[in-house]
Amino acid sequence: MPSATALTNKDVVLGFIAALNDRTAQDWVQYLAPDVVDHNKIIFGEEEAPGAAIDGFRRQLAALSAERPDDGIHAEQLIAEGDEVVARLRVRVVHTGYHPRMPEPTGRRCDIEQIWIFTVRAGRITEIRAVSDRLGMFLQLGWDWPHSD
Repeated sequence: MPSATALTNKDVVLGFIAALNDRTAQDWVQYLAPDVVDHNKIIFGEEEAPGAAIDGFRRQLAALSAERPDDGIHAEQLIAEGDEVVARLRVRVVHTGYHPRMPEPTGRRCDIEQIWIFTVRAGRITEIRAVSDRLGMFLQLGWDWPHSD
């Protein structure tokens, strides 16, 4: 049986996801510690600094919108132990705004699966690690795959 802490941490992650899906407010920021560390960089060009993930999320939300009722970030599965919550997510979005990887919106849809590992301490997300189908995302959205120079 999960501990009370694990259940509370699941609630924090579910609240964060719900707030990300609510495009009318910035309430999602309250779920993140001010010095949250994103180990996988949500957006290309995100600074290598504690708290930079907040701007990364803002950029992603500005570039990728949820246009249909079933669009957005959906938690398909949550597993919690101690201060860690693993979320298997299904992400359905449309590229409708500026993104550093593809400045001109393509208007194309994307439907991918992601695995995020959240560390939650004192009721806030302090670390994020993620694995996602970036190749599938880039292909579906019509973006060029990054090349090293």
